[in-house]
Amino acid sequence: MSRSQPPSPALLPGVDRAAFAVALAVRLRRHGVPVGLTGIEDFVRAMAVSPPVSRAELYWAARISLVRQRCDIEVFDAVFSAVFDSGGLALDPHARRTPQVNPHGGDDDAFASVSTSSTDEQPGGGLPWVTLPQVVAEAGESESELAVPERLPSELDGLADVSFEELDAGEMDLLSRWLAAAVVDWPTRRSRRHRVDTRGHRIAARCTLERSRRTGWEPIELIRVRAIDKPRPVVMLCDVSQSMQAQAPAYFHLMRALALVARAEVFAFATTLTRLTSVLTHKSAEVAIEQATDKVTDRFGGTRIASNVQALLSSHHGGRTRGAIVIVGSDGWDSDPPEDLAAAMARLRRRAHRVIWMNPRAGAPGFEPQVAAMAAALPYCDKLLPADTFRSLQRVITEISHAR
Repeated sequence: MSRSQPPSPALLPGVDRAAFAVALAVRLRRHGVPVGLTGIEDFVRAMAVSPPVSRAELYWAARISLVRQRCDIEVFDAVFSAVFDSGGLALDPHARRTPQVNPHGGDDDAFASVSTSSTDEQPGGGLPWVTLPQVVAEAGESESELAVPERLPSELDGLADVSFEELDAGEMDLLSRWLAAAVVDWPTRRSRRHRVDTRGHRIAARCTLERSRRTGWEPIELIRVRAIDKPRPVVMLCDVSQSMQAQAPAYFHLMRALALVARAEVFAFATTLTRLTSVLTHKSAEVAIEQATDKVTDRFGGTRIASNVQALLSSHHGGRTRGAIVIVGSDGWDSDPPEDLAAAMARLRRRAHRVIWMNPRAGAPGFEPQVAAMAAALPYCDKLLPADTFRSLQRVITEISHAR
C-alpha cells in the first residue's frame, strides 16, 4: 500500500499576501504595466485559494491575475525576474512557454535585469516576500519603508473624550455628525394598527369573511394579523442656566441629532421653557445651533427645573411624553423647592416609559447626588448617566436604544 506524500511547504510562509501583491503591483506600474485594483484582488485570492509551492506557480498566478495585455508580458517577465533572482527562488526552465533570452549573453535560462528607479535601490525598496514587515516597536530605529505603522487613535476618537470646555466650534460640529451617525437602532413600541402577517397570533375576522365569499362563506383560509411597531417617542429637556454654560452647546448637538433622526421633541429651560424642535432641524448644524441660542432668551441665568417640568406636562406638547423616553440634561441645581421637583418628576414618571437624567457632574470620581433637587428627582429616574464628553453622550444614545 503506497503512502500518501506529505504536502509541499508553501513558497512564502508567513507572508502578508495583500502587502506582497500591492508591492509587486507598484513595481509593475513603475515600469509601465497597468495593474488595476481588480487584478491585485484576483492575485490575493489566487494565493489564498492555492498557496504557491514553487516559483513557477507563483509566476503563473501573478501573470494571469496582473497582466491584461500581451504586450506587457515581456515587461512583466523582466520585473518578476529582477525581483526574485536575488531571492534564490529557482524557476523551472520548462515552466514558460517561450524561454527568455538574456540580451547580455550567457545562459539562455538567465533573466534580464530591469533598470529600477532610485527608490528601488533604497533600503526597504523591495517586496515583502522573504520576511514579514518589521514590527512597530522597531520601526523607529529602522529605515525600512515596510514597517507597520503604529495605529494611533483617530482625531475624532480622541476628541470624543475631551471635555466640552476644550472644544471649539469646528470640533463640536465634527462630533455632532459622529453623534448623529450613532443614532441607528431606535426602540419601538406596539401601535394600535395591524397588518397581515402569517406569523400573527390574531385572526382578522373581517378579512377572513371577505375572502370566504369565494368559497360559499366557508372560511378556507384564516387571515392572521399582528400589530405594527412604530418608533417610541423621545422628549429631551436641556438646562441652559449659568451652571450649564459649558455643556449647553454640546447638549444642543445631541438634541439636534435626536430631532433629525428620531423626530424627538426638544426643549431648553432656565427660568422658562422654550421649544427648539423647529429650529434644531435645520439642515446646517451651525445655523441650527445659532438660531437655538438666539431663541433661548433666558439662557445663562437662574434655574427652575420643577416649574418647567410642570409647564411641559401642562402644555399641549405634554402629550408627547406618554409612553416616551424622557431625557433631562441638568446638573440638578434648582431654585424651586425640592418637594416641587419631586412632585413634578413623579407625575412625569407616571406618563413616560423611561426617564433618563444626564448630569455632567456624574462623571467625576466619587460623585454622589447630594444636591437637594438632584436627590429629590433621582427616585423617579430610571438611569443617572454622566454627560461631560461626547463619548458619554454616545452612551446616552446606547442606553436609549436598549430601552425596549
